Amino acid sequence: MKHPRSLAEPARAALAYLATFGWAFAAFAAGQIAAWAVLIWWAHGHVGEMLSEPFDGTLVTLSVLASNPVQVAVLVMAVRLKGADPIAYLALGPPRLRSLAVGVAGILVIIGVTDLVLVESGRSLVSPFQEVSYTTAAAEGWLPLLWFATVLVAPAGEEITFRGYLFRGFVRSERSAWPAITVIALLWAAPHLQYDWTGILEIFVAGLFLGWVRWRSGSTLLTFVLHALFNLEAMIETVLQVKNFA
Repeated sequence: MKHPRSLAEPARAALAYLATFGWAFAAFAAGQIAAWAVLIWWAHGHVGEMLSEPFDGTLVTLSVLASNPVQVAVLVMAVRLKGADPIAYLALGPPRLRSLAVGVAGILVIIGVTDLVLVESGRSLVSPFQEVSYTTAAAEGWLPLLWFATVLVAPAGEEITFRGYLFRGFVRSERSAWPAITVIALLWAAPHLQYDWTGILEIFVAGLFLGWVRWRSGSTLLTFVLHALFNLEAMIETVLQVKNFA
């Protein structure tokens, strides 16, 4: 007969998974509410006009700048309610140089392979979302803030959420690492509906790699750096597309 404690372990584990997902969902929802509040205020009541141009660079920038700090704040609160140190819990310590080198090499390989596949299949390297948000932000004088939001703010918020908070709550053993990494990559890729299926697939593959890097290095700060490089490369490709092929 099993010891009562052993019978209780699966229930406690399930509750812990649900609590982790629940806090992450609450943080995401709070961020979206904050973003919509800012966008409605910015639109001065012209919500219909705003919704007709969802890729507008100013709206994209405002959304990112409003949602991510709120999302991170909710997760930090959740960690503090557990009585844990947010820096340690979210693995925000610096990585080793070897891990940094492996991570940078890996993300460059992913970018190179996916770009090659897109070129060979006759598809554009730059999505309509990227091109429209860039050109409208440039026309409206919001380009520096778009760069800041895309390259720094969005990666920080997403990495703290996915490779920080969710990873800590979902990866509870060596055996659970890859199932958790896969689920987290799916959860990360799914909301990126501004891209077509090839873009979402690229994000999912990058998510698998970032999850592996987080697992082996123990550093969410490293995955933030790699994510920022990933977005930086996408912005550079957008600039080249707009300036040379528009």
